[in-house]
Amino acid sequence: MSALVLACGNDRVADTTDLFTDSDVRAVPARPDRAAIDPLLTGVERVIVHGTDADLAAVALRLMRKERLETVSVGYVPTKADSVVRALWDLPADPRRAAELALRGEVDPVPLVRDDTGGVLVGLGVLPQIRGVVYCDDTVALRGRASRIEVNPARGAGLEVRVIRIGLLGKRVQTFHGRAVQAGCLPVIPRSDGVDHPREAGRWTWYRHTADLRLVRGLL
Repeated sequence: MSALVLACGNDRVADTTDLFTDSDVRAVPARPDRAAIDPLLTGVERVIVHGTDADLAAVALRLMRKERLETVSVGYVPTKADSVVRALWDLPADPRRAAELALRGEVDPVPLVRDDTGGVLVGLGVLPQIRGVVYCDDTVALRGRASRIEVNPARGAGLEVRVIRIGLLGKRVQTFHGRAVQAGCLPVIPRSDGVDHPREAGRWTWYRHTADLRLVRGLL
């Protein structure tokens, strides 16, 4: 299957071309926006992101906005060793194996998470140094303080929520699963896939989108 390969960040074009020698490679900015991505998506059935988790989230956002999530498969070759998406969905650590999978692997849909400001989350969401009340679906996950809240897309209902407290006795973690997590708290700066939200927020929600991300991660 032919695929559109996105080299996210101008310094990665040579590396991307080396991995995808016979593919249509396009250079786009890091965290590409509507102007950079939308004209390239016409008629595309598979898009491959060579970049960071934040780059993948930016592409997933454009697919969601254009209502293409159900028709476009997405391959991902992380450029960072600490990619949360790679760890979550068992993508190959070796770039060449990851590229081969992205080109020729099978689709295995995974949950796509949205937030209430119009963004998406594909890897790790964080609410740091939080003080307030947090619900995971109808369950109270936090009432009071925590060092941070971490959220990942997950099989099942769609989200895994971890309430992390770090104190004199070490780190304590409580884990919850559900379709949504809602926080009402003293203002914090939410972080999605390594990118800080531009403003503090006293209310924040992550929730499973109605359509999954058609991630390429199946066996060749």
